Amino acid sequence: MRPNSPADPFTYFDTPMAVLPPPQIYHLFGFVLSGDFGPYTFYTNKRGKLVFFIKAPPLEPPSERQIKQRNRWRNGAIGWKALTATSRQKWNDAARKAHTKLTGYNLFMHWTTKGDRLAIATVERQSGIQLIG
Repeated sequence: MRPNSPADPFTYFDTPMAVLPPPQIYHLFGFVLSGDFGPYTFYTNKRGKLVFFIKAPPLEPPSERQIKQRNRWRNGAIGWKALTATSRQKWNDAARKAHTKLTGYNLFMHWTTKGDRLAIATVERQSGIQLIG
């Protein structure tokens, strides 16, 4: 311990160690924060600026519809990770060639969460790439 430091190892110069430095400092060191970190939620806005706020706990448990929708998104993300690199590249290429302004991941998630076969058929026709067998 430093001379004249308090006996409590969780304080340093009368400041609790749980106090985080300003979030902008993490960008200076090359860290990209996104999601929950400590008591804060972080994201980067469209202009590249770090935005953060204190997490707000839910007031009620999730409804059945929320659980169903969360499971759709979870299963879609698992499905994307399960695709081969070639398949993921096909989704990216199709999204780009069809001028959708979406990534292949976004297009895949749209299909898995909405089940919109007509939209995917349109992208396949416009891009010339078959996505679904």
